[in-house]
Amino acid sequence: MTTKKRGFASMDPSRQREIASKGGRAAHEKGTAHEFTPEEAREAGRKGGQAAHSRGTAHRFTSEEAREAGRKGGRKPRV
Repeated sequence: MTTKKRGFASMDPSRQREIASKGGRAAHEKGTAHEFTPEEAREAGRKGGQAAHSRGTAHRFTSEEAREAGRKGGRKPRV
């Protein structure tokens, strides 16, 4: 049995992003959007990392890869 994508799932990814973006903006304007504190973000990242490692799906960086990723993260602005 196969299922077909319907509704939101069948839309072009750029259209999905556009619609999701509107929802995010509306939530912020309304004041109901959740904004992580640095501590909450750190804890969420830690839990995600633990889950990925326990499943064996976490990427293991070499020290050079980690340095390069850190340099890129420091330079690239978020959009």
